[in-house]
Amino acid sequence: MNVAGRLSGAEKEYLKKHHRHEIKDDQCSSYLIKRVKAPLHLVWSLVRRFDQPQKYKPFVSQCVVKGDLQIGSLREVNVKSGLPATTSTERLELLDDDKHILTVRIVGGDHRLKNYSSTVSVHPEVIEGRQGTLVIESFVVDVPEGNTKDETCYFIEAVISCNLKSLADVSERLAMDDNTIR
Repeated sequence: MNVAGRLSGAEKEYLKKHHRHEIKDDQCSSYLIKRVKAPLHLVWSLVRRFDQPQKYKPFVSQCVVKGDLQIGSLREVNVKSGLPATTSTERLELLDDDKHILTVRIVGGDHRLKNYSSTVSVHPEVIEGRQGTLVIESFVVDVPEGNTKDETCYFIEAVISCNLKSLADVSERLAMDDNTIR
């Protein structure tokens, strides 16, 4: 995670433009940034799959989308053991293939994440002289009773960090396979 004072101008601009959350007193919010050594089209092809988060999210075992895949669609996610949940019902709020932005809101499930909303944006970036991708994920959520804002943010940041590391691993593996084919 980057500290606000260390953000580049581009990162600050992306956060300001795509990651605005209305934060209430009883909520916490944060963001994480990950650089991926794979082209944007490969990274976005994974992130945009509201119907298949298990392609890169290690804590998701199964996902079923109800109805057609469109804004307002719901997905039922089964969570692998090890987390304090087994299911999550999530709504697709925004999917913008031109700007590469995905927003998801949790609307139910057997967990303590109430009023959780997450936005992921991906941006082209040159990393070590090659096509790369800057991924930013931000969230806002109610602080559960009995927890502090710091505890709540720490837990969610840990899960997102695992997801982003896995996204980088899968994307970079796909990029290597893509380069060996040519």
